[in-house]
Amino acid sequence: MNFHKIRRVQSEFTDAPGFSEAKIFLGGFRSMWRRPRLGHGLTLRRLSTAVRRRPIEDEGDWCYSSEWWGTKSDGHTVFRATSDKGNGVVSVVAYPSSKPSKVHWQRTQQWLQQRYAEIHPDCESNVPFRILGYQWRTLRFNDDTRQSAVKIMAAYRESDPGSVCFMQQAHCLAVPYVKSMVSTGLATLASCNYDLKSAVLGKKVMNILCIGHGGGTLPLFLGSKIQGAVVHIVEIDPLVISASIQAMGFPPGSLITPSGKHNTEPDLMSVLWKGIHERLFLYKSDAEEFIHKTPNLYDIVFVDAYDGEDIFPRKLWDPHSPFLKALEKRLHPDHGTVVVNLHADSDIPDSEASVSSVLHILPMGKYVSGVCRAYKDVLVENGSGFAFTVAVPWVCNTSLVVCKGSGIGCGILERDLVLNPLASKSQEVETMLDLQFSCLEYIKRGFTLVD
Repeated sequence: MNFHKIRRVQSEFTDAPGFSEAKIFLGGFRSMWRRPRLGHGLTLRRLSTAVRRRPIEDEGDWCYSSEWWGTKSDGHTVFRATSDKGNGVVSVVAYPSSKPSKVHWQRTQQWLQQRYAEIHPDCESNVPFRILGYQWRTLRFNDDTRQSAVKIMAAYRESDPGSVCFMQQAHCLAVPYVKSMVSTGLATLASCNYDLKSAVLGKKVMNILCIGHGGGTLPLFLGSKIQGAVVHIVEIDPLVISASIQAMGFPPGSLITPSGKHNTEPDLMSVLWKGIHERLFLYKSDAEEFIHKTPNLYDIVFVDAYDGEDIFPRKLWDPHSPFLKALEKRLHPDHGTVVVNLHADSDIPDSEASVSSVLHILPMGKYVSGVCRAYKDVLVENGSGFAFTVAVPWVCNTSLVVCKGSGIGCGILERDLVLNPLASKSQEVETMLDLQFSCLEYIKRGFTLVD
């Protein structure tokens, strides 16, 4: 791709050609990188936030959700193909992002130039980079379910205009349930006397397993924030993996080839991800097969594995399934923690429901309760450990946390005696990871012990 072609692509978004399956388009840079107009109106899943008295530093704050929550017609499809693994039509839709503003681009361009010089000391040190802009990219199943939302940056070397690449903005967590999983999981781990600070500073290894990949938001966030994190990611659908790498800025060098080695990383990608992608291991595998074969002992496991029909596979939560029994053996006996994203299965309040009632907690149905009991019964069957759920704000999700540790909650069924240590540790997690959002907000909302 030459420079003139980039200019042409930038101006052709409104006349973009039709999209063939599994093909990526760089089209629409000029019009798609414009500052979006925030939408209005209130629905169950698009709720306005309270008026703030200070500037919003979190680019993933829910107040920006109208930028990426739009319909298919609002955005620009950049990836589309049909899955044979139960996810239906897998697509990625791009939407313009209002942040960061253009005044901050120069600093990032200088960072890219500095990184390139560090990684290629024998090359010319002055290699200018240019940023084309930022976009939201939303992963959808069957043109309906929004599985993941990420923010990407598009950049290229000025000397090689054809080197355009996408970099997912690892610090930006847009979907509330991901923030909930991070907040509850890490606060629980820290509450069980796990030395999280040493892991954050890279002084000890923190073994993490993510079951379900989506756009790769969660593993990339953990890998970038925790220097000692070694993250194994298991995804059964190769199409989802392709979408995350080709259209959502996930580092291609993290993919594990059939030979068991990391995929070859393009030159420019190494500039973006060196020091992080080496600690990410993305496996194309069935979760049950992986957990049976892996010899690893995990400090924390994140499970987010819904398919195209919005169904959590029964084999991943049935108390009699081989999966849960094998998972129990792969958790660290002193502090092993599992965090599961669950969709509410109770009736959703109608459009006349008050904002306050929707923001509180949705009733937990039999399906979700059954999953919670199964995970607790199997993972902490010896009585040492605890389990709880929290309601995720703005969306109909519940985060389930099950911990084998005895730091808190052992034999205790009193809510506050479990919640208070978690709340205290949540502030430490915020500081250690330099988070732009409040962990406590996600821990205390609808906090309920699992009996």
